[in-house]
Amino acid sequence: MTPNTTPEWEQRCAALWDAFEETDAAQFRSRMAALTGQLPAGHPVAAFELASACDATDLGEDAVPLYRRALDTGLPEDRRRQAVIQLASTLRTLGRPEAAADLLVAERAHASDHLDDALTAFLALTLIDLGREREAAALALGALAPHLPAYRISVARYADAVTDPA
Repeated sequence: MTPNTTPEWEQRCAALWDAFEETDAAQFRSRMAALTGQLPAGHPVAAFELASACDATDLGEDAVPLYRRALDTGLPEDRRRQAVIQLASTLRTLGRPEAAADLLVAERAHASDHLDDALTAFLALTLIDLGREREAAALALGALAPHLPAYRISVARYADAVTDPA
């Protein structure tokens, strides 16, 4: 739960997302607009959820200013990092990989949590778009290494060596 939301509101939001695959895109956005309209005007969670709904229904250009508004107005931490990743992903798909990389690199220095590997994955995709494939591969391998049942240390070392010119 975040400030100015209730457990009941959060449950309805989660239920709407659970029904995403079975819902027409325009109808999904309409339902999300109605749900977020129940929050106080200018609420950062409303902007984030609306941005996510636009993004998920292929309206990335509409999502970008909503993500920025959510982040600029104090989106609670439980959604803030998710918003950064989603905004960066959207910028990348809209042909702005430099802006996406800037966001993701800054976020890597900002915090560490359960979204670290997701952030790294999106940064690797962005680096590929920027023509930095070796760096992208090294990041992806480095993120994968801790999850391997064997060869963790070897893969982590090889990942470091991919970008080491020596």
